[in-house]
Amino acid sequence: MTWVPDRSAAYQLMCEYTQQEGLRRHMLSVEIALRAYAVKLGLDEEVDKWGIVGLLHDFDYERWPTVPDHPLQGAAILTELGYPSDVIYAIKSHVDGIPDCPRLSALDKTLFACDELSGFITAVALVRPTGIEGMKAKSVRKKMKQKSFAEKVIREDITSGAEAIGVELNEHIQFVIDALAEHAELLKLAPAG
Repeated sequence: MTWVPDRSAAYQLMCEYTQQEGLRRHMLSVEIALRAYAVKLGLDEEVDKWGIVGLLHDFDYERWPTVPDHPLQGAAILTELGYPSDVIYAIKSHVDGIPDCPRLSALDKTLFACDELSGFITAVALVRPTGIEGMKAKSVRKKMKQKSFAEKVIREDITSGAEAIGVELNEHIQFVIDALAEHAELLKLAPAG
């Protein structure tokens, strides 16, 4: 039997396990970025799958924030629910420190490339009077140099993520900014006021 991506069921699962609005918005932002990359790569048949991977990549984090429980607890839940192995593998591979889980596929690498970056772009947008509107990669790069800003975001993951997908860093940053900006209201990144 072929798995049919069900975004509504994935969203319900994410909400069941995640109460924090900020974490929910993070998963939505990674979903948006992955969908945009799937379209850019011409993977029209994979757009929904890629989106669901983004939407569910941290769904277990609130309950099990420590590696390896995150993401392995979530992987077990997804296995039980019948999610395909490549979806589960991509979610497992986005966390460093999971044995025998190197990032192999374009999906694995793109999830990793978009995860920390989406969080960082969100942080930058939240301190700008105009939110994400008009944001440029150079603003994000400038904030990346400021160690005290969004200090939990691992800058090396942002740069190595872009390298892993073979996209120049500024281009990658701008691509994700533009994808998220299209959904600024949903992500609460629109200009204040």
